[in-house]
Amino acid sequence: MGNINNSKFIRLLVFLVVLFAAAGCVETPESGTDTGTEPGAESEEESNIYWPTEGWQTSTPEQQGIDSEKLAETLDYIREEDVNIHSLLLIRNGYVVTDAYFYPFAEGSIHDTASVTKSFTSTLTGIAISEGHIAGVEQPVLEFFPERSVENLDSRKEAMTLEDLLTMRSGFECVNDPSEITLTQMRESPDWVQFTLDLPMADEPGTRFVYCSNNAHLLSGIIRETTGMSELDYANESLFGPLGIRNVSWPSDPQGNNHGWGDLRLAPPDMAKLGYLYLNEGAWDGEQIVPAGWVNESTQKHVSLDEGEGYGYQWWVSGDITGLYEARGRGGQRISVLPEKNIVVVITGGGFEPEDLAPFLLESLQSDQALPENPEAYGRLQEKITAASNLPDPEPVPPLPEMAEEISGKTYVVEPNPYGIGSISLSFEGQEEALLNLSLAEDQQVLPVGLDNVYRLSPGGEFGPLALKGFWKTETEFVFYYNEVSNINNYQVSMTFEADEVTLQIQELTGLGGATFDGRLESGSS
Repeated sequence: MGNINNSKFIRLLVFLVVLFAAAGCVETPESGTDTGTEPGAESEEESNIYWPTEGWQTSTPEQQGIDSEKLAETLDYIREEDVNIHSLLLIRNGYVVTDAYFYPFAEGSIHDTASVTKSFTSTLTGIAISEGHIAGVEQPVLEFFPERSVENLDSRKEAMTLEDLLTMRSGFECVNDPSEITLTQMRESPDWVQFTLDLPMADEPGTRFVYCSNNAHLLSGIIRETTGMSELDYANESLFGPLGIRNVSWPSDPQGNNHGWGDLRLAPPDMAKLGYLYLNEGAWDGEQIVPAGWVNESTQKHVSLDEGEGYGYQWWVSGDITGLYEARGRGGQRISVLPEKNIVVVITGGGFEPEDLAPFLLESLQSDQALPENPEAYGRLQEKITAASNLPDPEPVPPLPEMAEEISGKTYVVEPNPYGIGSISLSFEGQEEALLNLSLAEDQQVLPVGLDNVYRLSPGGEFGPLALKGFWKTETEFVFYYNEVSNINNYQVSMTFEADEVTLQIQELTGLGGATFDGRLESGSS
């Protein structure tokens, strides 16, 4: 959700493409080489002898011309700089070269893909067209909802087509900056599809790009209207099932339409399957899942944006790198596909700048052919991948200020706020860990908070654990991070104490904004 600033990620991929352009694809070994166990040694004709339906096969980096030592340095940098990345998956020539998970995110967990979801919705729209459920992209949107009465009806709304929704040129009056206000209003309404259909028109359809997540939710409603199934059920039948994607969560609106714009939860290797499907022009293990024409049309630049960037059918198209297209989501979620170099990259995170990794990744690809195996460097890389997923080493904790003892165990009742917090309390009974007692609208949470720069994990997250760590910034200000990890959301909470009052400043670090509100010591609290 939310506006996405992609310039830094594009610069990262510019680095990569320059590198891959210099290196080229991995060449086939000379005749006589045993190709039975060397994926990098397959000929071009044999490159798809397996499909990752039941799981990806792996390759050493050297088999793909990549230096394990440089990849290890990348992981060192991520750990040392506390980069808020959750996973990094690099696939070349159909084989996993690097598959790393970073504490507190764990391998096997599903992850919110945010607006990457839109590319799945686009894919399902293309499948529905190929199966005859939808006539085509020129079909008017209102034709899909003949039983509904629509407000603010005019000739512009009547002319709006499916393609206008796909390319974010619906013409709806939609506010998305600095936050997606129109999306929030939709979610607060009793009927989300009706709310969107009723929106006033601001432009002629097809004339102006406005990143409006409501458009993608209408696509979900259209899929349900035309197939008779929810988007998730249709995906299970026509997309997830054939690709072997089984661990899925996808919330729906009050009428049962899955969120077409976001909130689809998948594991990173399953995210990569969509990229690999598109890399292979919609074909999968002998079956044409998505028409090749739809893949091509979806990843073309239908809309030209700043700096040469473009937008297709719910896919972003690079203006700097020929052939590169991406599914992008808030907080650093990416499926990046570069067909000319046979590459799929999947990244998940909780808000970070991928460009910082560019120098390391740039140096990692060393050759246009398979490198000699380097067991020592490869072993170090595997050790670092394992270490990345493990509990990190704690850092020394400075002496706690007097305020820690003064407010420890005391409850502060806070004024009404967007997060539904009723009261909050901190207890400092040790040097390395505090205890947060949080009264929310729906439940009471008692959560450990690491003071040694190590997240403490607690059950209670919707799709995985909650992770908390904190520190005293000043003698009177305590800052902690409330990290939902698999849900992307990472809240920085600042609590400033003065006499019997506290001021809370909360900022969501992946782009959802924040709020400031006050609290007062509860009567009788001690």
